[in-house]
Amino acid sequence: MVKIGMMIGGRYEILEKIGNGGMSDVYKAKCHKLNRYVAIKVLKQEFSENANFVSKFRIEAQAAAGLMHPNIVNVYDVGEENGIYYIVMELVEGITLKKYIEKKARLSYKEAVSIAIQVSMGIEAAHRNHIIHRDIKPQNIIISRDGKVKVTDFGIAKAATSNTITSNVMGSVHYTSPEQARGGYSDEKSDIYSLGITLFEMLTGRLPFTGETTVAIAIKQIQDEMPSPREYVPEVPYSVEQIVLKCCQKSPDRRYQNVADLITDLKQSLVDPEGDFVSGTEQVEGDTKDLSDQDIVQIKRRTRGKTIHEDEELMRLNHESEEEYDEEPEDDDDHYDYNPTMERVTTILAILAGIAICAIIVFFLFRVFDVFSNDDSKDRGNPIQSVEESSSQSSQSAQTPTGTESEESEEMLVEMPAILGWNLGDARSILRDRYLLVEVEFVESDEYAADIVMEADIEAGEMVEPGTVVNLKVSSGVSLVGVPGTLDMTYESAYTILTQSGFTVRREEDYSDTVAAGNVISQIPAGGLQVEPGTEVVVTVSLGSNQGKVKVPNVIGMTEEEAIITLGESGFTVSNVSQVYNSEIAEGLVCYQSYSAGTYVEPKTVFKIHVSLGPGTYSYNTSIAMPTTEEAPSYVYGQDVNIVIRTDNGVELYNHTTSSFPQAVSIYGINWPTGSITFTYTVTTAPGVTEEMSFRRNVEFTMD
Repeated sequence: MVKIGMMIGGRYEILEKIGNGGMSDVYKAKCHKLNRYVAIKVLKQEFSENANFVSKFRIEAQAAAGLMHPNIVNVYDVGEENGIYYIVMELVEGITLKKYIEKKARLSYKEAVSIAIQVSMGIEAAHRNHIIHRDIKPQNIIISRDGKVKVTDFGIAKAATSNTITSNVMGSVHYTSPEQARGGYSDEKSDIYSLGITLFEMLTGRLPFTGETTVAIAIKQIQDEMPSPREYVPEVPYSVEQIVLKCCQKSPDRRYQNVADLITDLKQSLVDPEGDFVSGTEQVEGDTKDLSDQDIVQIKRRTRGKTIHEDEELMRLNHESEEEYDEEPEDDDDHYDYNPTMERVTTILAILAGIAICAIIVFFLFRVFDVFSNDDSKDRGNPIQSVEESSSQSSQSAQTPTGTESEESEEMLVEMPAILGWNLGDARSILRDRYLLVEVEFVESDEYAADIVMEADIEAGEMVEPGTVVNLKVSSGVSLVGVPGTLDMTYESAYTILTQSGFTVRREEDYSDTVAAGNVISQIPAGGLQVEPGTEVVVTVSLGSNQGKVKVPNVIGMTEEEAIITLGESGFTVSNVSQVYNSEIAEGLVCYQSYSAGTYVEPKTVFKIHVSLGPGTYSYNTSIAMPTTEEAPSYVYGQDVNIVIRTDNGVELYNHTTSSFPQAVSIYGINWPTGSITFTYTVTTAPGVTEEMSFRRNVEFTMD
């Protein structure tokens, strides 16, 4: 059981619980090795006790740990301690996209598309590494305080779906693809479907498919036609509507075949919102399919917890649906075959014809007005000269736009802001506000901190058109190196490999019934993880079998009752409990145990424990001697000296100026065992010039 204040993996101090889900609880923790805050996801007990799930979970989590991308919540470490399986992740301060949508009701299409682009970039990076998320939904997308969008829980969904334990592991059925709902094979295009549902929800503030049960929703995902977001929000641009419909095609072959193509269309939709550049969004026969009884049973097994009556009702409804679709159409003299492609071609031709007619009319109007203008300005005495002047004026007019045209041209341009040295999230935000697109190349840098913009291919102040792509070079921080794996190696071999790779090594020891004495049982960070050069690698070396000895639990920080119970569960007894003052452990908690946690001792060993009385109180009764020649060579007997006494935790106890020594001092109620005395006096270094001098003595106070 995880408790606030406990240490996991010898380096992660649990600070507070910040979230929970169907599979895990999430805690904020501090990594004392790298001095940074992290998020630790701890598997719930029902998952930790399933050996098959744990095995797949560790494999997938290790794979996810290899992902490093600014739009992914990066995984730093994976481990297990006393049956607690955990993942150490990047701590992102912000809110989930789900809460963001609920807060704003719905998002503008520009904001929704911008978020979808960042999510797509994270998914694309995972797909390039052959990792499929399988549970894309707003709850797994985080918007940080600086506006950066990050996808979390990579690798966990695959472990869950390959071990159908409860309904939670299927993922949210509102976002799951038809092939996932059927229990079939899912690939990259399943993530694209879920992202399409997420984009729909951002645009409309609602879900496309709802129902009273998960089975009913899953059937709708498979059978019902995807609604258009413009049915609920008419302001959604045509191109964005088509992107959603293509992502959410029932057949995976009719969706975007990769995330890169989706990103291209999303970016184009910001430049040409009403453009007709998205292909393959029409519904065709066979896209929606009726379900067999066997299909419904399979869906029921994946969603779990439904009643027999519910299954029978769903089967009955499905049979009625089949009968309705199997009916032959009635003969009708007016019946004709509807061809959507032909209708679309006809519409396009009609639009083109209309444009051509308008162009001809405008052309003739210009000609007519030009003739009248020339007639009024002709010089009748020299018609040839008049024609030349008219031609010259026309040429000048063509070369130099009118003031109005020039102003309109300038109004269509935007100024490139100065963003060098900015955080990437802030740079994206201001560029997005000016309708500029962003392409990012991450470059390792020892000079710039991670996520800081180093270069831009457009200079600040330059006027460019909306929709222009700004290419940024952004620091990825210091270069990372892979940690060699050393499990089952001899310690000497492991030490040589790690030190030659630039790491420092700290040895720890533990008993093992499976690993030979002298060989490596485990290492932190795990092999394969990308870390900073020079990182300390903790290597645990086997002491061989413990030969019936029992591992000592850690009871420091527990109450006396909890400590006695915990030691008793391991077969130990407590013979002596003492109460002592302790400034580091809170009053009433165990501050000492006679055998160190993690060591192995004989069964039925007798323990002694100390319980803290709190910091305790100290006193300081003494006569302070005058400064010595060694302490203050320039001090002259009889001059004023300021004396300040402070505890080492910063509390000022005494402040007095005197020229008389020895100086008697009596101070009571001090709450810290050590402190210092600071002496300050003034020295004349030249006529009219003085300098302040000081020195310090360390002191220990007496416990009352």
